[in-house]
Amino acid sequence: MLTGKVALVTGAGRGIGRQIALTLAKNGAAVIVNYNGSKESAEAVVAEITAAGGTAEAIQCNVADFAASEVFIKQVLEKYQKVDILVNNAGVTRDNLIMRMTEEDYDMVLDTNLKGAFHMIKHLSRSFIKQRSGKIINISSVSGVLGNAGQSNYSASKAGLIGLTKSIAREFASRGINVNAVAPGFIDTDMTKNMTEDAKRALNGMIPMGKIGNASDVADLVLFLAGEHSNYITGQVICVDGGMCI
Repeated sequence: MLTGKVALVTGAGRGIGRQIALTLAKNGAAVIVNYNGSKESAEAVVAEITAAGGTAEAIQCNVADFAASEVFIKQVLEKYQKVDILVNNAGVTRDNLIMRMTEEDYDMVLDTNLKGAFHMIKHLSRSFIKQRSGKIINISSVSGVLGNAGQSNYSASKAGLIGLTKSIAREFASRGINVNAVAPGFIDTDMTKNMTEDAKRALNGMIPMGKIGNASDVADLVLFLAGEHSNYITGQVICVDGGMCI
């Protein structure tokens, strides 16, 4: 499905990013597994992909750093000549009520989650436009659609990704480049594994389908948006949330 395509997934060492990288590689893409601090996790993802006969490489870059991101993209393009699929997944949380939130925690979340996506798109824009094709998928969140108490920084960053998605989709549409956003709800990751059973039951009660999702639910949608079946879809925000945003 994606044979001959090059995919770049930011924050791909763990969680949803890891599953996205594995899914894209399983379907034929050569995957650049970006990470910032989780080198061992990223290399484990690469090892899993290569063991299954796929192609992958782990490359470190703090996407929140504009200059470092520029160097990173140049390095990728020099080696692979192109990027067909960009998945802006890298994200952090620093949750707190607004009255207790520090400027540092607010800025860190916005810089990674929102500016990080801007940096990747900005530095890859000439390459995408030159090849007149490409798929950009931004990983937002239901927190960016609905808002969430105690997550004003995270919700703002994810809502910002939605605005970024729609604006870039309009800029790139005439060049054959699709730009869409995926908004996961509660997904079974390391964070949810540490929750108590009572907390999980309360969480499930908030979801119309009565259960949290799996990383593969998100990755399968990303796969669809990365492939040819989504060629006439752009500027959209698709929630993978068991009905939370109904």
